[in-house]
Amino acid sequence: MIEPSLDRGQGRSTRPGPTRILLVEDDAGMQRIVSEHFADHDVDVTPAANRAEAERRLAEGGFDLVVLDLRLGSENGLDLLRDLRARSDLPVIITTGHRRDEIDRVIGLELGADDYLVKPYGLRELLARVRVVLRRAEVAPAAARGQESGKDAPQDSHRSRFDGWVLDRRRRRLTNPAGADVALSKGEYALLVAFLDAPQRPLSREHLLQATRVHEDVFDRSIDVQILRLRRKLEVDPSAPRLIVTERGVGYVLATTVERL
Repeated sequence: MIEPSLDRGQGRSTRPGPTRILLVEDDAGMQRIVSEHFADHDVDVTPAANRAEAERRLAEGGFDLVVLDLRLGSENGLDLLRDLRARSDLPVIITTGHRRDEIDRVIGLELGADDYLVKPYGLRELLARVRVVLRRAEVAPAAARGQESGKDAPQDSHRSRFDGWVLDRRRRRLTNPAGADVALSKGEYALLVAFLDAPQRPLSREHLLQATRVHEDVFDRSIDVQILRLRRKLEVDPSAPRLIVTERGVGYVLATTVERL
């Protein structure tokens, strides 16, 4: 187990220098190929062949991101991901060996993985996805600081109510029908605002990418990841969503009315 005393930033690098990646992969050949390619792009890769070795490396700290193979011999990489996400916000990209491993990919995303790749993947694509995820991770703290700095803003407007939920845009605060606060990441907040601005209208992935304001850095697939996470927070049953509904061939739609308060 990853030490419970570690905080949410566990394993995150705070020092200047090359980007540091922990590659949890039991294929020695893949470890070497990824390490050599990334080294040419100023990225330092530390390999780990199993969960125990990965946890030792993570305890040492100093990493910016984890690339985690979900198939580690007889081990299940989801267990490591579950422990890591419970203790840390360190970005994670999961990889799977077969396209038919859809269930594992979905579970991995629901557990908090930031992106996924299916093997065999191209080294250039892996590097690109690493850079995208790291850029998103850099933006999130700034958004959190902005939210904190606006905590004393007036609450007399900029509120929207939908299906019992209330979003206060001045405070960037979402409350559920029971009145409890629900935390949103920067991407989740941006997507929710886009839906609230156009209720009951199908929104394309391109539109939603633009709404996140980092669309030039994001692959289409990342919108699906954010939608999945937002559904987990809003839906009674995320596997059968009734608020954020998929519009086949178009994108997604917020299937409820929105009241301005």
